[in-house]
Amino acid sequence: MNPKIEKLDKEINKTKARIADLQAKLRELEEQKKELENTDFVAIARSFHLTPAQLADFLKTRQADPAAVPPAKEQEEMYED
Repeated sequence: MNPKIEKLDKEINKTKARIADLQAKLRELEEQKKELENTDFVAIARSFHLTPAQLADFLKTRQADPAAVPPAKEQEEMYED
């Protein structure tokens, strides 16, 4: 076989292996990010001191009609009056 072809074939295989390693690393990093985001969401939910049922009801309400609950800034203004 032509030595240039063999050299290119080795380079191709080496590059494919590097790509596979990087894809695995990317999946791992994305999973770590997702875990950290989930931890943040849990901390936020707990800061409201809601029962799981209350939290589920709140999320269902927001999902069904996002306009039903005023944004935080409007809520603050309502309580200031």
